[in-house]
Amino acid sequence: MTKDNIGNEEKLTSKPPKPKREEAEEAVKTLIRWAGDNPTREGLIDTPARVVRAYEEFFAGYNEDPINILGATYEDISDYDNMVILKDIRLESHCEHHIVPIIGSAHIGYLPNKRVVGISKLARLVEVFAKRMQIQEALTAQIADTIDEVIKPKGVAVVIEAAHQCMTTRGIKKPGVSMVTSRMLGSFSDDPSARQEFFNMIGKSNA
Repeated sequence: MTKDNIGNEEKLTSKPPKPKREEAEEAVKTLIRWAGDNPTREGLIDTPARVVRAYEEFFAGYNEDPINILGATYEDISDYDNMVILKDIRLESHCEHHIVPIIGSAHIGYLPNKRVVGISKLARLVEVFAKRMQIQEALTAQIADTIDEVIKPKGVAVVIEAAHQCMTTRGIKKPGVSMVTSRMLGSFSDDPSARQEFFNMIGKSNA
């Protein structure tokens, strides 16, 4: 695994010690006070604990190894060499700049090179990287590069479309805007016809 291919791994291994749960809850109380409310009032008394539990779900991807997620690959594929595509994978992440939701979908395609992987593993790989503080560009690259490293296919294509609440609910406040990112490796980068076929199959235009 390289830092360029998988992304942020060096930062993950050198991060400071994780605070205790009680420290995290105290931090939430501080934010509530800073927002102008009283963390000891009835409606907020249990909020710090709830927020910490929610963070455990939102950022569960830090506790999982994306390489292991893909697990075993299968070589008995009866010489199948056409595209394998999994589209419209629900994606929920958080912007690393404001820690607000990124919500959208991912489309994954690859051209097998004598090996395939279970499709649920591809969806799980999206989940692992999404459940971290992210920017969409890095998320797209991390998914594609991990598939390329583990399965070693002839080509990998990943497209992500998502709405960023850091710009729809705050700041410039422009609802209805989606960001689209893509990562094309191998045949999908080198062969325009393969790339076009992928976009056709996921119902998108290759502009």
